[in-house]
Amino acid sequence: MNRFPLWKYVLIGITLVIAFLYTLPNFFGEVPAVQISPVRTTEKVDTALLSQVESSLKAANLGYQGVELAGNSIKVRLASTDQQIKAKDVLQNSLGERYTVALNLVSASPAWLSSIHALPMYLGLDLRGGVHFLLEVDMKAALEKAAIRYQNDFRTELRGDKIRYGRISREGNAVTVHFATRDQRDAALNKLGTTFTDLAFTTDDQAEGFTLTARLKPQAETQVQEFALQQNITTLRNRVNELGVAEPVIQQQGASRVVVQLPGVQDTAKAKDILGRTATLEIRMVDEQADPTAIQQGQAPFGDDIVSSRDGGKIAVKKDVVLTGDSITDASPGFESTSGQAAVHINLDGKGARIFKDVTRENVGKRMAILLIEKGVAEAITSPVIREEIGGGRVQITGMESAQEASDVALLLRAGALAAPMQIVEERTVGPSMGAENISKGFHSNLWGFLAVTVFMVLYYRIFGLFSSIALAVNGFFLVALLSMLQATLTLPGLAGIALTLGMAIDANVLINERIREELRNGATPQAAIHAGYDRAWGTILDSNLTTLIAGVALFWLGSGPVRGFAVVLCLGILTSMFSAVTVSRAMVNLTYGRQARLAKVSI
Repeated sequence: MNRFPLWKYVLIGITLVIAFLYTLPNFFGEVPAVQISPVRTTEKVDTALLSQVESSLKAANLGYQGVELAGNSIKVRLASTDQQIKAKDVLQNSLGERYTVALNLVSASPAWLSSIHALPMYLGLDLRGGVHFLLEVDMKAALEKAAIRYQNDFRTELRGDKIRYGRISREGNAVTVHFATRDQRDAALNKLGTTFTDLAFTTDDQAEGFTLTARLKPQAETQVQEFALQQNITTLRNRVNELGVAEPVIQQQGASRVVVQLPGVQDTAKAKDILGRTATLEIRMVDEQADPTAIQQGQAPFGDDIVSSRDGGKIAVKKDVVLTGDSITDASPGFESTSGQAAVHINLDGKGARIFKDVTRENVGKRMAILLIEKGVAEAITSPVIREEIGGGRVQITGMESAQEASDVALLLRAGALAAPMQIVEERTVGPSMGAENISKGFHSNLWGFLAVTVFMVLYYRIFGLFSSIALAVNGFFLVALLSMLQATLTLPGLAGIALTLGMAIDANVLINERIREELRNGATPQAAIHAGYDRAWGTILDSNLTTLIAGVALFWLGSGPVRGFAVVLCLGILTSMFSAVTVSRAMVNLTYGRQARLAKVSI
């Protein structure tokens, strides 16, 4: 007798319910929304800002479907794109320049589905619409920036060894040091050549003096350019997080270009603004002699800058920069050992550690300001008094309001600034209507393909063809549910992968049905033919699917972008089809024929 134990039916039932629940959110679509994020990453949104947003919308007589806190942003759901644009203008005027107000799309799934983390699949740029940028890194500027850094390092090294020099000039990415005597130049060549092994030095004897010129070696130039590209990619990823974009694509193209795709983002200007944002760290000495009253009135003493402090006041800091974020090799959040206050632990490179040690030794008892500069605005995170000389290259920044802020500041310091300027060389906007058209075409192609397969199977295999078609539909549910659970990104190649998977999945049932027919022709009883058909076809089904799975894994491993998306759908589809084609279809066959002890014939 062909019967499943009860637990197998229960297992299939549970998987069907779960698949239905996690597939359901994909049918609700998305609604227009406005997203409000703070311009400064260290600033947090709260319920007070949420109330201000609601008040501004009510004052402008703009109806909205919901307002929610989502991470470090607020999202306002609106009924139409017209209301979305009006709400953006109202909120931008109301909130001012402290906040970024961008157009976006959010899921329209009911709250009860979201509460069980049943979320729709992410849609790629070609299905959801959004913006596409191709940015080019200014490699010449990257090399010049490296030369400026060496220019400052030369001064430090020569002063440290008390080697006299005239002046240090820079032209492009070449740094030239001028000396009065040959002995001074030779001593400098020996010192700098030993310290900076990635530089090539050339000497020149002139009538007015002696020069030493340094240029990056070709291998070092390549490393600087590769670092600039990778640093910019990391920074762009951190910046895109502020837009709340689901599954953005940020990847290298060629030796100097970066592709940025932001699905769902409709506000190109805001996307440009955020992608171009920078954050850097500077350490400066506080001017202890400055008049506090004049500082609060905005009157900066000569040689000073006035910056805002974390407590809401203002302080005067020297224009001379002691240290910049370029000397930071790592930054991690943590806690201060004695008070338990949130802090950021910074590791400096060798040169930065030496500079910091000298400055702290010479300024014991004075205040040092640590400035975070974002969008050209400097803020003093903390301005502690130097108690003693600090060596070893490990610095602790306290004054953080929370562990989350310490984590955000550490993130900014690790990859907050662009290593080199970038310019947009190509810009494309894919409208939501085009994305909707692609979805419609992709959905209908899958639907018509499924119906054609179903008609053929029912006509050719009758009841067993109907079981196979139902199993195929279940396979589709399983596949979409898995993609939704994994929050995978669905693109047009992914839709093609679904169509291919459904077409291939029916092969297993064709093998099973043909095997059952063969057993019946050989004289086996219907029950024995069903049993033999499923058991003996399993080996062939496993082998054929395994070879396809290997090809899918290779595509995922070696491919990128749309190819990987296609590979993910293909691999998941193979796994779901093996379960649905064998287990689910056999469960239906067993329920229909399994309890008939004297089964005379089957409809196949």
